[in-house]
Amino acid sequence: MKTGARAVQGSLSFLQDLLSDYRPRDFAVRLWEGTTWGAERGQPVRFTLVLNHPGALRTMFWPPGELPLAEAYIHDDFDIEGSIEDVFPLADHLLGRHRSTSERLRQGRRLLSLPNARRGARPGREAAKLRGTRHSKVRDRRAVTYHYDVPGEFYALWLDRRMVYSCAYFATPDEDLDSAQERKLDYICRKLRLRPGERVLDIGCGWGGLVIHAARRYGVSALGVTLSGPQAELANERIRRAGLADRCRVEVRDYREIEGWGEYDKLVSVGMFEHVGEKRLPDYFSRAYALLRPGGVFLNHGISRNPNVPRRRGPTFISRYVFPDGELVPIGTTVGAAESSGFEVRDVESLREHYALTLGHWVRWLEERHEQARRIVDERTYRVWRLYMSGSAHAFRTGGINIYQTLLLRTDRGESRLPLTRADWYS
Repeated sequence: MKTGARAVQGSLSFLQDLLSDYRPRDFAVRLWEGTTWGAERGQPVRFTLVLNHPGALRTMFWPPGELPLAEAYIHDDFDIEGSIEDVFPLADHLLGRHRSTSERLRQGRRLLSLPNARRGARPGREAAKLRGTRHSKVRDRRAVTYHYDVPGEFYALWLDRRMVYSCAYFATPDEDLDSAQERKLDYICRKLRLRPGERVLDIGCGWGGLVIHAARRYGVSALGVTLSGPQAELANERIRRAGLADRCRVEVRDYREIEGWGEYDKLVSVGMFEHVGEKRLPDYFSRAYALLRPGGVFLNHGISRNPNVPRRRGPTFISRYVFPDGELVPIGTTVGAAESSGFEVRDVESLREHYALTLGHWVRWLEERHEQARRIVDERTYRVWRLYMSGSAHAFRTGGINIYQTLLLRTDRGESRLPLTRADWYS
């Protein structure tokens, strides 16, 4: 049998063994020379895995683990045609299933009989290589820079018109993203109960969407801080264009460098505290507590992990290529750290379904603008974002991760000064 034919037969044999217990098999596999292994009879083809060379399966599954599988996709050893989010139940099965020693040996032998070759790697995004003390100021800045210093034009392709890079708030599942993001910004402002003239601090403000909204709609004076220079530059340009430079600004600053104890009426942080690190959460909340005046509130909006879902061993795709040093903790850990810093917890709300919807919009827009994205960034960067956002959407839909808005109060000698009900949040 010729080498090419042996690789085809070996790949099909490995796939049939690997997926013998996976049902329903509602996808197809197409090999590099055109051979197709179709879905089970009567099943719709939700997506097609395209193996781009004879060594693709070996690259995907050897050594076994999440990271090699993800790297095989971003390096174009295989491709995904159709709905990428539909791939993740299969990935969960492959990465979570316990296999006996005899199964692992048999499948390992089949894998190692396949060609040991990867197509010439394209130039593009490399894995993060951070040095220094974890969650030190220098290392945190490098970690944030690694993710956010991708050109703003890339993000603008698939974010809403305000460039809000966090969970939207939908009235209905089919609502458009721009409306849902505006609703989220306003919902946060109502939860904070902003009043004209108040001083507001936004920790991890991104491209300034919330500080602009709060200054324009609620008449506050807002300071946003970020660790990304390009983010701050674009945010301040947007503030100037909006005619709000006298009421808000964005600075490049670490939350640990913010001064002005007791000077802020309200604090907010949206999608930033995942970068803080579990061991530093008490310091994060203590600093926020000190920055607030008595009677002030802090809305912390962030992702948490489900403590009932086992964590996979080894390095992850997200930690290497998306958010290096990012840490997700259970909501109980977050609340405990906030309370130990002096805060009173006034409200905790899950927006899990809303983030799944948000990510669905982002992935669709990114896929529709693939060619435009490739003119701004490299193909590997496009694939990293497509994979991480679709995987996150799946994790939110299935409950592996969650997103919470937690409203925290610094009481004034026991007085809350808050209304008895939440009615004003929904008016």
